[in-house]
Amino acid sequence: MAAPRKIPLELRERAVRMYCTSAPKPQFKRFVVDLDVHPQALRGWIWQAEADRGERGDRLTTAEKEGGLSTELLQLGHSLGRSQAPDLSVQ
Repeated sequence: MAAPRKIPLELRERAVRMYCTSAPKPQFKRFVVDLDVHPQALRGWIWQAEADRGERGDRLTTAEKEGGLSTELLQLGHSLGRSQAPDLSVQ
């Protein structure tokens, strides 16, 4: 069983949406202080959202994480490059 989240999922999604949609981008340090979250936490949330949208190839998507793929398959997929990795999604 996973540990309870310290920061609600709704706040995470809202913080990522606020940061990604703002133009110009706010100063990161000031933004995290206003939200009262750790800078690395917000960076991780932003990176995860980018991976879920297909903008980052260096992280697993949430679906891939929740799918329970084995470490060996993930390493194989990353070593081949995402474009050549087999489609392991559950249909």
